[in-house]
Amino acid sequence: MARIIDGKQISEDIKTEIAIKVKELLDKGLRAPHLAVVIAGDDGAALSYVSSIEKQCKGVGFISSVYHLSANTTEEEFLATIDFINQDDEIDGYIIQMPLPKQVSIDKVTAHVSPAKDMDCFHPENMGNLLLGKECYLPATPHGVIELLKRSDIETSGKNCVIVGRSNIVGKPLAMLMLQKSVNATVTVCHSRTENLPQVCRRADILIVAIGQPEMITAEYVKEGATVFDVGVHRIEDATQPKGYRLCGDVKFDEVSKICDAITPVPGGTGAMTTACLLQNTLTARMKKL
Repeated sequence: MARIIDGKQISEDIKTEIAIKVKELLDKGLRAPHLAVVIAGDDGAALSYVSSIEKQCKGVGFISSVYHLSANTTEEEFLATIDFINQDDEIDGYIIQMPLPKQVSIDKVTAHVSPAKDMDCFHPENMGNLLLGKECYLPATPHGVIELLKRSDIETSGKNCVIVGRSNIVGKPLAMLMLQKSVNATVTVCHSRTENLPQVCRRADILIVAIGQPEMITAEYVKEGATVFDVGVHRIEDATQPKGYRLCGDVKFDEVSKICDAITPVPGGTGAMTTACLLQNTLTARMKKL
C-alpha cells in the first residue's frame, strides 16, 4: 500500500507557521495581513470556498473581506470594485472567485487586477514572471503541490514528471514550477488529445493529474513505484453514503494506491493546500509593506 501524503496535516503546519508570524506583527503593534475576495452570484461551491477562506483567515489572525456582488452585476460595477480594492492600502491581496457572470469578461478582470495584490497569479505580468522564473506570487494550487513535494521529502531533481491537464490555473503554471531550478524535474504536459496517454503516463516518476474527469486515471496509467498527485475533486452520487454522495478525484485511488509509492487522497490531499498557500502569499504581500 502506498504512503499517503497528508495534505491536511501539512497545510495545518503551514498555517501554524503563518499564525506565529502574524502574532509577531501584532506584538509589534502592526496591522495583521488582510485578504479580500471578490465574488459575484450564488454558486454553491464558490460560496462554500469563500466561507472556508474567511474561517481560515480568522484561524491565523488575518483580516478578511468579501465583496459579494449579484449575479446581475455589470462588468463596469465589477471592474469598479477591483479598482477600489487596488487603491485600498489596508488590503494586502485579493482573489477573484470563479465562476464569473457571463456578462463579465475574464480577460478584462484579469488585466484589471493589481499585480502587487494578485494572490492567485492571474495577471499576465505575474504569469510572465512565473514563466521567466522571476519573483511573483505563485498560483495557490500549483504552489501547494510544490510544498507537498518538498515537505514530503520526494526527490524531484532529474525525475520524469508527467502533468495530465493544461489549464491556466493548474497544468501550465505547475509545469513552469516543476521546470524551475529549485525543482529540476523533466516535464511532459498531456491533455485530452494526447495519443497513447496511458503509455506516456507510465513514464512518470511523478504523475500529477488535473484533467477534471472523475477516477479517469487507473492502474493502467501508473508506473510501479511512482508518486501520484491527484488535483481533481468531484462529488459523486452514492446512496450508500450518509450525505448521499462521496468525494473522489481524477485518480482511481483504490487501484492506483496498490502500485504507486506515494499518493495524495481526495479529500485531504492537494485541495487542503490551496488555501494555506493563498494565506502564504498574503503574508508575503503584507511583509513587503514593512
